[in-house]
Amino acid sequence: PRQTFGHPHRPTVLYNGMVSGLIPYAIKGAIWYQGESNAGRAHQYQTLFPAMITNWRNLWNQGEFPFLFVQLAAWKAVNPAPVEDNWAELREAQTMALNLPNTGMAVAIDIGDALDIHPKNKQDVGKRLALNARKLVYGEDIAYSGPMYESMAVEDATIRLKFSHADGLAIKEGEELKGFSIAGDDKKFYWANAEIDGETIVVSCPDVAAPVTVRYAWSSNPVCNLINASGLPASPFRTDNWKGMTFGKK
Repeated sequence: PRQTFGHPHRPTVLYNGMVSGLIPYAIKGAIWYQGESNAGRAHQYQTLFPAMITNWRNLWNQGEFPFLFVQLAAWKAVNPAPVEDNWAELREAQTMALNLPNTGMAVAIDIGDALDIHPKNKQDVGKRLALNARKLVYGEDIAYSGPMYESMAVEDATIRLKFSHADGLAIKEGEELKGFSIAGDDKKFYWANAEIDGETIVVSCPDVAAPVTVRYAWSSNPVCNLINASGLPASPFRTDNWKGMTFGKK
């Protein structure tokens, strides 16, 4: 829809009205919780978000100050079958911003609200941001992240997943891991069986004899329960780079 002059979604309005006046002042770091309105253009966010972080750092001219952000929490109804999902793609774009130096991400996939796009539990969000700050900014020797996907290897009819921050991989609730789906070259995803094996996870499905990719928590409101010994949730991820539903949207 056409945006009137001064509308907050119009380019430059929020920046000029609320950020630019702060630039002469000293800054210790930034925390950022946003992305919902960009989900329909999630692929663009892969470029847009790190560009904003870099731009802010250049404007303040005080070095690569810490930039900590919150990955989108769960929202909307639970999908009974694996789906393509723009919120999942937006979370992926947020995760990619960790490639920038001095950045940290608080995963909130387990503390959302299916009926409220602005979930009320901000205390745990704040605690997870604080863990990032204590580790990345103040140098404390603490666990600050849940499991983060690193790599995969196909082993016959299974896929083995390797993670960082994988000390004490565990199931938060229930007797089995949930949230994993698997697909072959046909790109048809099925819910998968997943087993913890040390600091790795082995994923399989009887319907996929030759698997090529795994996705985890790939939905706006996924049912997922992988944590580490610190009780922090694993970040949603996918092992493929197939063009998503927001590819090319601007």
